[in-house]
Amino acid sequence: MKREDGRAVDEYRPLEIKVGIIPNANGSAMVKMGKTVAIAGVYGPVEFLPKHKQLSDRAVLRCIYTMAPFSTEDRVRPGPSRRSTEISMVTANALSPVVFLEEFPTSVINVFINIIQANAGTRTAGINAASVALADAGIPMRDLVASIAAGKIGDEYVLDLAGKEEEATKADIPIAYSPRAKQITLLQMDGDLPPADVKKVIELNIKACEKIYETQKTALKERWKK
Repeated sequence: MKREDGRAVDEYRPLEIKVGIIPNANGSAMVKMGKTVAIAGVYGPVEFLPKHKQLSDRAVLRCIYTMAPFSTEDRVRPGPSRRSTEISMVTANALSPVVFLEEFPTSVINVFINIIQANAGTRTAGINAASVALADAGIPMRDLVASIAAGKIGDEYVLDLAGKEEEATKADIPIAYSPRAKQITLLQMDGDLPPADVKKVIELNIKACEKIYETQKTALKERWKK
């Protein structure tokens, strides 16, 4: 199969991670995956107000995902949408298992994710950025979380779908993965594939997540060397 950007079917787009890019945040990161760019900023933990929403035994991890109006060719309508609300929720669910939320009862940790340029894979880029930003903020974590999506086009299993590939795939399966625990913290599927194909796509995703994880760690080490 020939891909529009010349990649092999099991190759993800060029990945760039920068840490500590927002001076006023407790932690921050930028993740660029091909032409998709996500920025994440972490603020907290701080007291969760109003108090009736506090949890007495742990913090709330609140993720807010937004797309800049200029991030796509067609202007994105400002404000929350059903899609942004869903991605905010699944991002929090993907990251919560690795964060020691029990250390900060009655608090909230706010994670703001802004997509400033989009060419598919925005939720996975956002999760990658948010995970690194949490670590940069010094939030106690069991591990980082890495994320990517793959699918099937024709008879080929294709990693990190971009551009028109999302329209051509039989199913798009994003995952988030904690390599140390070997635990999938997010698994979604948009489309329909038989179980054998789903297994192959997940295996492809996990291998890629393990590589992304190394890049995340390297970026954090470079940041704190300085």
